[in-house]
Amino acid sequence: MNDASLLPDLIRCSASRQPEACALTYGKQSMSYGELQSAVAGFAGGLIDLGLQRGERVAIYLEKRLETVVASFGTAAAGCVFVPLNPLLKAEQVAYIMRDCNVRALVSSSERLALLTPVLSSCHDLRHLITVNSQAPAPREIPLVSLRWDELLAATGHRGHRVIDTDMAAILYTSGSTGKPKGVVLSHRNMVAGAVSVAGYLENSAADTLLAALPLSFDAGFSQLTTAFQVGARVVLLNYLLPQDVLKALAREQVSGLTAVPPLYIQLAQLEWPAVISQQLRYFANTGGRMPRATLAALRARLPNSKPYLMYGLTEAFRSTFLPPDEVDRRPDSIGKAIPNAEILVLREDGSPCVANEPGELVHRGALVGLGYWNDREKTAERYRPLPAGVGGRDAGLVLTELAVFSGDTVSMDEDGFLYFIGRRDEMIKTSGYRVSPTEVEEIVYATRLVGECVAFGVDHPTLGQAIQVIASPAEGDSLDCDRLLAECRERMPAYMVPAGISLRHGPLPRNPNGKLDRKTLANEFLAAAEESAAATQLPSGSD
Repeated sequence: MNDASLLPDLIRCSASRQPEACALTYGKQSMSYGELQSAVAGFAGGLIDLGLQRGERVAIYLEKRLETVVASFGTAAAGCVFVPLNPLLKAEQVAYIMRDCNVRALVSSSERLALLTPVLSSCHDLRHLITVNSQAPAPREIPLVSLRWDELLAATGHRGHRVIDTDMAAILYTSGSTGKPKGVVLSHRNMVAGAVSVAGYLENSAADTLLAALPLSFDAGFSQLTTAFQVGARVVLLNYLLPQDVLKALAREQVSGLTAVPPLYIQLAQLEWPAVISQQLRYFANTGGRMPRATLAALRARLPNSKPYLMYGLTEAFRSTFLPPDEVDRRPDSIGKAIPNAEILVLREDGSPCVANEPGELVHRGALVGLGYWNDREKTAERYRPLPAGVGGRDAGLVLTELAVFSGDTVSMDEDGFLYFIGRRDEMIKTSGYRVSPTEVEEIVYATRLVGECVAFGVDHPTLGQAIQVIASPAEGDSLDCDRLLAECRERMPAYMVPAGISLRHGPLPRNPNGKLDRKTLANEFLAAAEESAAATQLPSGSD
């Protein structure tokens, strides 16, 4: 399709073929490929004029809008690294990420910068503020240069630093099973190879219009941009409040491709769809968790002309598997096979391959394997490990180490090579399409100073995938107001992280043999009590 090797090349190549074609739509605004290429080059030149060096990080804290896309690709064009921040994150979480990867420049709006003012002084490497609307005054506590978006794009237009495809392009932050979010480092090669692969099996073309409903801080969300730009398609940027907003956008913009997470699809499946959507939506794709069968059936009934793509992916390796639409009826519970240009293995703990239908760990090898976690050797060594010699396409005669992503997810592979998800080895909570660290939830709860001890875990939920449950004990000699604690959580957490329930438990919480709070035991006790309560409510009148 094109000769792209670096991320910004996706736009450059499409602009060279069809400069007048529409690349982006945001509300009533739009940009052609030629205009987008010019803006990306202008942003890159502006960063160079500011003195940013090769590989320095630029954080982008914005909702989906034209400037978000320009800043992301413009940062990469400058030879720097963009760090997209989920707009739902609170100030302290934004500050943690910016400190963790030593962000040098921040792109945001004056309204969002006002929220960050109390924490910016803790970001000691930050030197530049770029506002997309009116200029925000820089906090006095740190030496910052503040300038407007139009001022940056009016720079002299110096060319970016020289980079190659294995250099860093982006750092996407995802919650870890323990502690704070981890920064997954992706190269230009990772992102371009992913765009080529996904656009290939989704059969994207310049005639497509893709709806970007997921956050651009998600790998699957940002993929709507890369797959579209790979083929010269149009992307519609949508910040929706209600599921009905998605349906309205699908109809209004004549969208042909939709990718979303199960909780959104569950909501959409319960609504009446305008008939025009079925006539123009070529495919709908699922990511971020298993699609319930009932939801899939409801969507297919509403969209008889649309192809369903069920996908599985990892931020650490972008996208791993997809189930071809013609296999959905026969294998609705399968996550499919490896995407093009990737190999998916199922390995035992000793690194040997599993036989058919034997549970093992999903391991991803190939061009989409990321560069590890930013500045975290220990976690990188846990997840990115040398592939055993003689496994898959790794010939025993090769002596250089090849790193693969060991997902931590247990799967099985049938005799025909189709994969089936079994469970997660870690304690990550998958809610509303987000991966949430229970430890991160606990740390925020502790920060309220309203609890003595607490644990967080996920419980199955019909629409969220999992709901977050917290069990907490009061501080020594004090009482615990669960309503007040929940209100504090809403104030301090993004909406998807707020616990669905908080349970009070007096006395020290149980520990495991290592002296750590026993999250698994507490979760099992909670589920057992819930099942017992549900059974009791179903007893007929007069039963013991």
